Amino acid sequence: VQLQASGGGLVQPGGSVRLSCAASGVSLRRYSIGWFRQAPGKEREGVSCTGNSDGGTYYADSVKGRFTISGDNAKNTVYLQMNSLKPEDTAVYYCAIRLYPGSGCPMFDFGSWGQGTLVTVSS
Repeated sequence: VQLQASGGGLVQPGGSVRLSCAASGVSLRRYSIGWFRQAPGKEREGVSCTGNSDGGTYYADSVKGRFTISGDNAKNTVYLQMNSLKPEDTAVYYCAIRLYPGSGCPMFDFGSWGQGTLVTVSS
């Protein structure tokens, strides 16, 4: 199983970017996916995770209303659409597969971490 995040880059505040998480060796339609980020000097945190025990999708308070997770089964890819970006969204973004049922985005519930992609929000 291998995941690869891509789509990062330099974007101005207020701008948008769409990250992709492509999978090989596994069909993402069978799994729930989480997006996480790690800002310089900070711990990795969950941003958005599907497959919550209530059937919904978790979004961190800091990104609610701005980020949206979606998927394309034909391309075996999950996306994170990021709008109204802020400088504090600057981080390396990672995707991972949910291994255990639960709620939210606890890192210990996720595995098969892919290489991250850097998003820099700056003017």
